[in-house]
Amino acid sequence: MEILKAALFGIVEGITEWLPISSTGHMILLNEFVHMQVRQEFWDMFLVVVQLGAILAVVALYWNKIFPFDFSRGAKSIVKTDIMVMWFKIVAACIPAAVVGIFLDEFLEKYLYNPTTVAVMLILFGVGFLVIENGNRGKKARVRSVKKLTYKDALVIGLFQLVAAVFPGTSRSGATILGGLMIGVSRTVAAEFTFFLAIPVMLGASLLKIAKFGLGFTGNELALLLVGMAVAFAVSVAVIRFLMGYIKKHDFKAFGWYRIALGALVLLYFYVIKGTP
Repeated sequence: MEILKAALFGIVEGITEWLPISSTGHMILLNEFVHMQVRQEFWDMFLVVVQLGAILAVVALYWNKIFPFDFSRGAKSIVKTDIMVMWFKIVAACIPAAVVGIFLDEFLEKYLYNPTTVAVMLILFGVGFLVIENGNRGKKARVRSVKKLTYKDALVIGLFQLVAAVFPGTSRSGATILGGLMIGVSRTVAAEFTFFLAIPVMLGASLLKIAKFGLGFTGNELALLLVGMAVAFAVSVAVIRFLMGYIKKHDFKAFGWYRIALGALVLLYFYVIKGTP
């Protein structure tokens, strides 16, 4: 039964990590109804490290766009300059969130990881998507290729990622995509850059959690983690492909409305039905 629960959490992680709808909000709700019988320390670690499965999906799908070296015969240069420059921009964008994650992780988890914060941020950024998409209607994007992103663009998007690192429910992908749209980045580029940003951020967060938890896994706990990661990987591959196809013909307003509805649902459940925010 616990293996099935881990698989279910992997499914939810794989779907919600890449769609701009907040994986945290969904995980909180799911945990209310499907509670894994594990140690609290393991659960706190599981919620973060299961994201590694989702990250591997990005690596698998975008390997040719993110691997900065070319070891093939006849290559003019071992280093792919454009990709290496992109990684410098990614690192620059990740610095704010990395600093917060390293020094304020426990504080944020203690005081902001709650249904109220999640619901408010779901609604606020849902409204943000509606406002920005309406404002961009008919406008041509200023940046239509990841290579065309400047360091300034990357830093602005990184600041939005910082907001997501501080306030659960914001959605890391939602915040960075919204930040990109606000500064004139196309939907496709905003989504792709968000995927690439996730690699160092989520890898770092996972390593930090594992370091704090230690390697004292029981056999059952290790099995649960591996199942969750494997399922998250498989689902993420499908979801990333869906999202990239979807945004070529549609905007993000449907996700904005979904966020608002989910935020209202979180408030309704914890304040009205359960009565314990």
